[in-house]
Amino acid sequence: MSQADDSGLEALARRAERAGLQAPPVEMWNPSHCGVIDIRIDRDGVWFHEGRPITREALVRLFATILRREADGSFVLVTPVEKLTIAVEDAPFLAVEMSATEREGAQRLTFRTNAGDLVEAGPDHPLRFVSDEGGFRPYLLVRGGLEARLTRALAFDLAGQFCERGGRLGIASGAAFFPLPDMEDHV
Repeated sequence: MSQADDSGLEALARRAERAGLQAPPVEMWNPSHCGVIDIRIDRDGVWFHEGRPITREALVRLFATILRREADGSFVLVTPVEKLTIAVEDAPFLAVEMSATEREGAQRLTFRTNAGDLVEAGPDHPLRFVSDEGGFRPYLLVRGGLEARLTRALAFDLAGQFCERGGRLGIASGAAFFPLPDMEDHV
């Protein structure tokens, strides 16, 4: 869903339950690795425990706050005293809503994730695009190496924001420009 004014952004913030809250400092915690736990996040952003979906949204949001991506690319749930590896099929989060606003003479794109994060695309939260046999998929860096894949509907909304800079097609948000990949490289 796209909105062109601040009321859209305010509405987005109201729906982002964790807006304004700090995630725990998981990057500072270095407990012993305790093994693997049977938790999996599928490519649709659904969390599973022992093969069954976790239906309690509050529990999913809690787990999302202690999720960390390790240097080797693996994903762990981490607390000050333990670290457990989980499986993630694609990106751990989905970007489910977008607001396009004009501020300080520049377009700003703000996204809400299925885990309640509110993230403005920019230098600290870049967009990246994957184009391969699986199709065209945009991703947004949320925090600490954790990304959100834009839902298909949101990717179509984002396509309405394409602009050209320096002969490249891409997306602008704030002072940042995120060029699309050259399509010839993936044909």
